[in-house]
Amino acid sequence: MATAFYSHPDCLLHEMGPGHPECPERLQAIEDQLIASRIESFLQREQAPLADVAEIARVHTRAHIDYVQRQAPGEGHTWLDPDTAMNPHTWQAALRAAGAAVAATDAVIEGRYENAFCSIRPPGHHAEPARAMGFCFFNNVAIAARHALEVHALARVAIVDFDVHHGNGTEAAFAGDERVLMCSFFQHPFYPFSGAENQAANMVNLPLPARTNGTAVREAIDMIWLPRLDAFKPEMIFVSAGFDAHREDDLGNMGLVENDYAWITEQIRQIAERHARGRIVSCLEGGYNLSALGRSVVAHLRALAGI
Repeated sequence: MATAFYSHPDCLLHEMGPGHPECPERLQAIEDQLIASRIESFLQREQAPLADVAEIARVHTRAHIDYVQRQAPGEGHTWLDPDTAMNPHTWQAALRAAGAAVAATDAVIEGRYENAFCSIRPPGHHAEPARAMGFCFFNNVAIAARHALEVHALARVAIVDFDVHHGNGTEAAFAGDERVLMCSFFQHPFYPFSGAENQAANMVNLPLPARTNGTAVREAIDMIWLPRLDAFKPEMIFVSAGFDAHREDDLGNMGLVENDYAWITEQIRQIAERHARGRIVSCLEGGYNLSALGRSVVAHLRALAGI
């Protein structure tokens, strides 16, 4: 079965002003590298639908959803926190991003694709049930995982987050939920300054110091993540695919390269093949050096598609 690639032009229309690192050019950089790498023929393109408010409400409070919708400006920008702004197109883009994650989940569970990557923005893993923050409005991966649990009645899902920043929003959504195992590594201490203490039993957080390289990350994953994932036996795996731990990315200070992302993805794929019929849905999170982002996504996609 093919790997699906979900995106939508609406995700290019959200922007947060000149010089903001979470910019539309991120998706364009991915598209450029898809062409350069000649892997597009191995992917099946899908347009992201709009998420229903009811789908978002499986993770976020109605008050938060209503607040985000009300803050959408007619022109210019509205700032929800010092890093996170809306323009007139943000609401639509956020619905497309969440909708891509849900549609990919449906398609993979129904057997149309073995796995899927959602090339979407705004990202999601910092969005808490009642708060937008860190470039994020709605938590795309959490919405998709909850959809798999509550609509498709899966018993166990895993979430793997390899962004350089801790996925505080995803942890807030699922801490203590025995149906979910979340595995992450992140630079620490670093924004959002969470995840290192008072971990719930279903959270496998690996706080790593600045300048940690790929060899050390692989060793930690091999020793800590993989045994927990094998013991948990997830029926599906969701990936918060942030590429800002790359050594060329100025928003972090870690030392990963493309081969590390390929290796991590291959380990996830092997777990999925053993326990989850290969079912993976991956959603773009961070990654702000445009060249490194595009190359890293290609490495991730090669591993997902087995090419």
